[in-house]
Amino acid sequence: ARVKESGGGLVRNGGSLRLACEAYGFRAELSAIAWFRQAPGKEREAISCIDSPGNTYYADSVQGRFSITRDNDASTVYLQMNSLEPDDAGTYYCAATLLRFHGDRWSKQDEYYYWGQGTQVTVSS
Repeated sequence: ARVKESGGGLVRNGGSLRLACEAYGFRAELSAIAWFRQAPGKEREAISCIDSPGNTYYADSVQGRFSITRDNDASTVYLQMNSLEPDDAGTYYCAATLLRFHGDRWSKQDEYYYWGQGTQVTVSS
């Protein structure tokens, strides 16, 4: 089983991008899938998550600008990113777990055991 990201690229300040995370070897709707971001010189941080029942979680920094959705037929989770800012730039990683977690543990990296290789997002100012 694995996950694979796609959709990164270069966008202007204020622009939009949609990232995709496709699950292989398991059904996305039976898992929690999250997006993490790592900027150069910074620690990797949790951005958003959608769990198996469809609950969604967002970091404060992206609330209202980013939206996470899931296409069960395609076993793919999407991260729609609007009003992008230079601080949103970095490598975006998709991560998945088939285990349930509780409360705010959605943002904890050690909850996830399938990780993608990352996709780069660059925001020009």
